[in-house]
Amino acid sequence: MKRIGIFERDEFRCVYCGEQFPAEELTLDHVQPRVRGGDRSEGNLVTACKACNTLKGHRRLSEFLHDNPVARGIFFRDARHVWPRLLRDLEDELIALRERQSDAG
Repeated sequence: MKRIGIFERDEFRCVYCGEQFPAEELTLDHVQPRVRGGDRSEGNLVTACKACNTLKGHRRLSEFLHDNPVARGIFFRDARHVWPRLLRDLEDELIALRERQSDAG
């Protein structure tokens, strides 16, 4: 699926802030980064506004969502087209981050 197709699928809505944007203000984000085995399939790509993608930076998605509960809620509400296995992996990573944080606290 082409870039504009992903934007259309996601209704030009950022999966992190929930706002709608014109296409020129949007980017694609990989749920599982390519350097960690992710691909360019439609189930691994989501629409993100440039501001949220910049805020996320190079952090793992689980780290970004762990640190940003509002974005976490919006992501799990709006990222309906992400492969279920990737969502399960993400949820597992979030649980592990919470456990590490509670052990350290």
